[in-house]
Amino acid sequence: MTFRIAIVGAGPSGFFLADKLLKQGDVPLTVDLFERLPAPYGLVRYGVAPDHEKIRAVTKAFDRSARQKGFRYWGNVEIGRDILLDELLTHYDQVCFTTGAQTDRRLGIPGEDLLHSYPATEFVAWYNGHPEFREHTFNLDASCVAVIGVGNVAVDVARILCRTPEELARTDIADHALRALTNSKVREVLLLGRRGPTQAAFTTPEVRELGELAGADVRVVEEEVHLDSLSAADLEAEDDAATKRKVEVLQEFAGRPQRDAKRTLTIRFLVSPTEILGDAAGQVRAIRLVKNRLVRSAAGRLSAEPTDEVEEIPVDMVFRSVGYRGVPIVGLPFDDRRGLVPNIQGRVVDSATETTVTGIYVSGWIKRGPSGVIGTNKPDAAETAAVMLEDLSTIPRAGRPRLDVATLTKERGIRAISFADWERIRTVEEEHGHEMHRPRVKFTTVQEMLQTLA
Repeated sequence: MTFRIAIVGAGPSGFFLADKLLKQGDVPLTVDLFERLPAPYGLVRYGVAPDHEKIRAVTKAFDRSARQKGFRYWGNVEIGRDILLDELLTHYDQVCFTTGAQTDRRLGIPGEDLLHSYPATEFVAWYNGHPEFREHTFNLDASCVAVIGVGNVAVDVARILCRTPEELARTDIADHALRALTNSKVREVLLLGRRGPTQAAFTTPEVRELGELAGADVRVVEEEVHLDSLSAADLEAEDDAATKRKVEVLQEFAGRPQRDAKRTLTIRFLVSPTEILGDAAGQVRAIRLVKNRLVRSAAGRLSAEPTDEVEEIPVDMVFRSVGYRGVPIVGLPFDDRRGLVPNIQGRVVDSATETTVTGIYVSGWIKRGPSGVIGTNKPDAAETAAVMLEDLSTIPRAGRPRLDVATLTKERGIRAISFADWERIRTVEEEHGHEMHRPRVKFTTVQEMLQTLA
């Protein structure tokens, strides 16, 4: 008997898991990978910054996985709407969710829902051409923008706001975003971190890239990039060459002469927003920051402690980028505090009974929370695959009725997208891109993608 496995979510975690399952060779199985959008690859397509094209090379590995015997892709099919979870459980031996973390963590401060205060992930999805965010608008008439956070997403947002139209025009940024950013009136971008330089999540190449922007001067506050005694002691004890170089780059910015560029990017440390202030129309007008100092917790970790020093900076727009958060999946338990599906090594756990739920699994960010980079999902998928294969040995080999996805979706008026369909869509995007000396010109609506196949 050949076991049948359904994976829900065609981002990196879904592909890594499918690849691991199909390559193991000991247990006969097939994998059906479901994705609610026509296009696969998840955050690699809709999250990676358009000026970081090399990172998208990982999709070549995903393409190889998709061409393995036993793999089928079902794009433009949403589980829970087009096909119910109970239907999957009836027809598949196992179902694994790899749906990631689809929303932002909140700041929990007054004013974060004012007009022109946005989750950074919405801006990222918009400029990357995600169909569900294409019609969003952002206040690019703003003169000064605050980006709260110093992780990868925050750095991407700050960098895209500071890129020149000529730089952006060489990327696969969505056309609607290119037009809007070309006319942007943003002149100053503030990148705000609550702890110090050694604790910042961005890497040395990322911060160095900020210093190489063609149309923006990068600045730091000299006293904020000077290490306090606790950070200096930790850096010396850990002897972390990468972090040392990151600090050196930031300190070099302090002594760099200004070029009088069109825009200024200022990287701040040891500041936390306590309130986003609005005007009479309910729009962002300023951000209030408290100055922090670093203290050592009982666990030995350096954390930010507010002081009495407060400043208020006029800003016209705010992007909140302090982390991702998973959203509940209909039919599955959910840990609202951690923003993930409770599980043990990928086996979903019923919160009420504290027992594993037969046949349902998770992998990726919805399993462990939003941490790591794309490659971090590979060992995570391997762990989930191992327990899934172990559990298959306990399933009675009587077989299940086969779900004819093609017929079912057709009967329900759904145009399911195969991987071959997706490759046709991608080819057209790349042909359009080649004509304009760009990697691709993305279709940004589901309708455009489907029309390509008509």
